[in-house]
Amino acid sequence: MSEMSVLFSRMIGTLAVILMIAAFIGSSDIISKWMERTHSRWKYAVLSGVLGGVFGIYGNISGFELNGAVVSVRDIGPMLAGFLGGPVGGLLAGAIAGIHRLTLGGITAYACVVATCCIGLGCGIISKIKHDFIVKPYWALLVSAAMEAFHLGVVLLMVKPFETAYDIVRQIALPFIATNALGFVLMTSIMTYTERQRSLAIERSRLQSELEVANVIQHSLLPTISADYPGRGEIDVDASMEAAKEVGGDFYDVFFVDKDRLAFVIGDVSGKGVPAALFMASAKITLQNCIRDIPALSEAVEAANNALCARNEAEMFVTLWVGVLDLTSGALTYVNAGHNPPVTVLDGRADFLKTRSGLVLAGMEGVPYKEHRLEIRRGDMICLYTDGVTEAENAQHEMFGEDRLLACFENAAEIGATQVIKTVKSAVDGFVDGYSQFDDITMLCFKYQ
Repeated sequence: MSEMSVLFSRMIGTLAVILMIAAFIGSSDIISKWMERTHSRWKYAVLSGVLGGVFGIYGNISGFELNGAVVSVRDIGPMLAGFLGGPVGGLLAGAIAGIHRLTLGGITAYACVVATCCIGLGCGIISKIKHDFIVKPYWALLVSAAMEAFHLGVVLLMVKPFETAYDIVRQIALPFIATNALGFVLMTSIMTYTERQRSLAIERSRLQSELEVANVIQHSLLPTISADYPGRGEIDVDASMEAAKEVGGDFYDVFFVDKDRLAFVIGDVSGKGVPAALFMASAKITLQNCIRDIPALSEAVEAANNALCARNEAEMFVTLWVGVLDLTSGALTYVNAGHNPPVTVLDGRADFLKTRSGLVLAGMEGVPYKEHRLEIRRGDMICLYTDGVTEAENAQHEMFGEDRLLACFENAAEIGATQVIKTVKSAVDGFVDGYSQFDDITMLCFKYQ
């Protein structure tokens, strides 16, 4: 093996140990938590200087003697300290590593002290002025290589006789510059990467917390159906919504138009997540206001559509089924705007209420909607749902489908709205068998009594 190969292998072995220690420190939360408690930049600079000095000392100890010189990767510690802690950190690390180098003696001792301190200070100044500049690997490589060339230049200037200094520099120049420069690039990359990952983890945690709050807020926008609301003996109502993400675009609504007419709404906004949830809130409030202010249901839906189109910069849309039930007579007026046909249980027979559907809301301004009528009797039931029910998939990518949904209503005439929703949810859960779903699952069921 050639002499240069031996130099490379010995220096790289030491470098590997330093990189492993740096990776461990960088990936742990010890330093970051300590910084959060102290909030002191100069303390961080001192800590960086001490750690860089320790790395420099280890480089000295693991170095090897060559013609009176100690060849090592000592400079990586002060360079890293300057990168992290600025001029103070770099100079402190250079002083610590330099003083230790002085105790080892040799003809290059004083030259190494001067060079190591200058390198730590120089990297600190560059990092303070152009930190984003030195973070980039190719610039880090160029800066560190220049620093090591400077180190060898100091040896040539200070070590006498010049012939001895020149002979040392000639033998170690390539492995010395290459190993130290490569080590600095790898260490800055490790530190930058781990810090970026830590920042991303903090940001993800913050977003998760905000989404959990958004989920609570979204559910608070939906009516709480209980014995007290709607509070009329003529109707049995229940609803359920399970978002595929923390927040979703599905919604339902139950509200009084007047003292004897109750409106039932279910909708599905295109898209998922926060944008869909925000559009859902806007659509729900807009539709409720229009239905209460405009007597004709078809005209109310048309007005809601025009209002949503007017401020639809996100180009989202919502499928919708809305019905208004007269609790005294059982007369149901409804409009379907591109939504799934509800399941009806009329005279004990379950089927889909398939009528001609209108265009989705917020799809196009000025679209007319057709109003349909249905007379329901005592014991009749209507179940509204979103496509998350029929399009729920199992591990084999089979959909739950309309046939399985309809089969859930075989005994619907004998049970209430709450039990029907539980039956459908149980059937869907059994079908998907734990397979992750990508769509919200929402149901609203009411039975005329």
